[in-house]
Amino acid sequence: MRLAPYRAVLRLPGVRPLLIVAILARVPSVAAGVTLTLHVVFELHRGYFAAGLVGTASTVGAAIGAPLLGRLVDRRGLRPVLAICTIAEGVFWSVAGSLPYPVLLVLALVSGVLMLPVFSVVRQSLAALVPAEHRRPAYALDSMSVELSFMVGPALAVLLATSVSPHATMFAVGAGVVLSGTALFIFNPPVRAASEESALTGPTPSRRSWLSARMVAILAIAVATTLVLGGTDVTVVAVLREAGQVSWTGLVLALWGVYSLIGGFVYGSLRRVPSPLMLLAVLAFGTLLVALAGPQWFLVALALIPAGALCAPALAAAADAVSHLAPPSVRGEAMGLHGSAITVGLALGAPLAGWVIDMSSPRWGFVATGAAGLLVALAVLPIYLIRRRPPAVPATPSQRTTEPSLAVSD
Repeated sequence: MRLAPYRAVLRLPGVRPLLIVAILARVPSVAAGVTLTLHVVFELHRGYFAAGLVGTASTVGAAIGAPLLGRLVDRRGLRPVLAICTIAEGVFWSVAGSLPYPVLLVLALVSGVLMLPVFSVVRQSLAALVPAEHRRPAYALDSMSVELSFMVGPALAVLLATSVSPHATMFAVGAGVVLSGTALFIFNPPVRAASEESALTGPTPSRRSWLSARMVAILAIAVATTLVLGGTDVTVVAVLREAGQVSWTGLVLALWGVYSLIGGFVYGSLRRVPSPLMLLAVLAFGTLLVALAGPQWFLVALALIPAGALCAPALAAAADAVSHLAPPSVRGEAMGLHGSAITVGLALGAPLAGWVIDMSSPRWGFVATGAAGLLVALAVLPIYLIRRRPPAVPATPSQRTTEPSLAVSD
């Protein structure tokens, strides 16, 4: 394992402050879901199904809005988009706690469409700041920062909601989102490299020209990856609850996050790595095998090691691939589609696992989500087996695309 790739990336101008801002800016965004759930259940006195509908509305809105906002960034620049989204989210979170449930449900959808695009903007900016040959460790660092945000954000929201009130937590999330948007507005990270800006001439390429079969395959892999992760999250809770060890849930999920951090760190330091397809297949198979673990919490935690270690690498590999496949002039829209894919996967994984658990037993949730990931891997396998013709003129390192083969990529 080498540290040199990380040192090279962190020495690049703008990368270190971008990653620091990214960690802080993502915390309120990842805390939003659990905050809405706690508000609907404890303050509006609705059931978890009603809370889930609000979360679904927000998720659907985010999936619709991400590529639209990315396209707007490509055409109008980053700051106008940040200003619109920051104001819209600030208004939503300042009034959401006082809204009746039907109005909250509708505005959650609208707010989702205008959700601050922290995740896609950071990934787009990394593609602008980091040369193509160094992007793998850059996106590994990004995936690890996402993991840290998910470990901190929901926990802080629960702590504040239970110690103060869900209503106060909604104001705190809103303040955090406004501060995040303001920080990104002031920082204004580049969305295209200087060389890319000077090379942009002529009309914007049509969507058909860059939304290729390979790009669609990568987006499908991103959906399947987060589907597996969302299903695993729910299934761990259900398995430990059935075993009477629900008090250990937090520790097991925290260990799962640690495995992901370690795996992401190792992934970014390697010279040759598995392709996104291979990472998805092994992640899904490892998740399926967790069903064989005993009911004790420590056995579940140990069984999660192989799959957990591949969470951050799988997410980083997909983001890296999108950054190489998308032309610079449409990279915002492409990263928005990638963000939508991640959102859709998370939205599908939890209900899929929950439905299977309700119909059978908790550990079948691991089987269902793992099998779903393997099915997607098999579906996109033919695309990966098709090699592209070599270019007539040797490409420079910044022009080459990654993952040319099924097994490994350089």
